[in-house]
Amino acid sequence: MKVCRFDDIVPDTGVCALVGDEQVAVFRVEDRIYAVGNRDPFSEANVLSRGIVGDLKGELVVASPIYKQHFDLRTGECLEAPEHSVAAYPTRVSGGKVWVAA
Repeated sequence: MKVCRFDDIVPDTGVCALVGDEQVAVFRVEDRIYAVGNRDPFSEANVLSRGIVGDLKGELVVASPIYKQHFDLRTGECLEAPEHSVAAYPTRVSGGKVWVAA
């Protein structure tokens, strides 16, 4: 599903998109796009798209803005508590547009 234009996402930040019935956090890191579930499993709030993107021990992560757990942008795995991981979604950029698979 097309969610936005690539240039609509400021580098090293995220946006929220509705993909099917799911809120998805879509991140632009350099020239790559990553997408994970937007719902923070610890706070039960849809906030991961507002998290801080960074590197933690060589893993590209987003830190939840509420309780600060780190989620791997490639896999959705929660580094502190893998049993609370979020879904990761395939992405692509085509014609300057961002696509996320449901």
